Amino acid sequence: MAGSFINVDLQGFDQVNRILQQLATASTNLKPAMQEIGEYLLESHQQRFELEVEPDGTPWEPLQPKTVKRKGGDDRILKQSNILKDTLHYQADANTLLFGTNLEYGATHQFGREGDGIVARPFLGLATGPWEDSDEILAILQDHLQQAMHTN
Repeated sequence: MAGSFINVDLQGFDQVNRILQQLATASTNLKPAMQEIGEYLLESHQQRFELEVEPDGTPWEPLQPKTVKRKGGDDRILKQSNILKDTLHYQADANTLLFGTNLEYGATHQFGREGDGIVARPFLGLATGPWEDSDEILAILQDHLQQAMHTN
């Protein structure tokens, strides 16, 4: 190369190599971060159940008058017994987070069932409305990697 330059060889920088190795190790086992994200999503979804809103902040479709009457005047949506809300859980491993409910009627409420007149009331998903779940998830991952950089 013509002109003037310097050559930076990272092999002599033990600290840089150590940090890069820690980042590589931390990025292959994200289970602690995935578990923290799972806990965050539990809280986020609990809040949306209380507010009766979809992940984008849209209010759930109100109950039909006949449904409210059948429930003895209770107009709370998806919260009569709180079973659906209380069965939300997650499974985390080194690279994956599964979040949801194992109740079959969870899919019915998430997607609706037109033949039975049950409208979709999406409750699962990442918030895109007034609060952004993706911002918090990225912060959790960033914190996980920053902690790895400072581990001796």
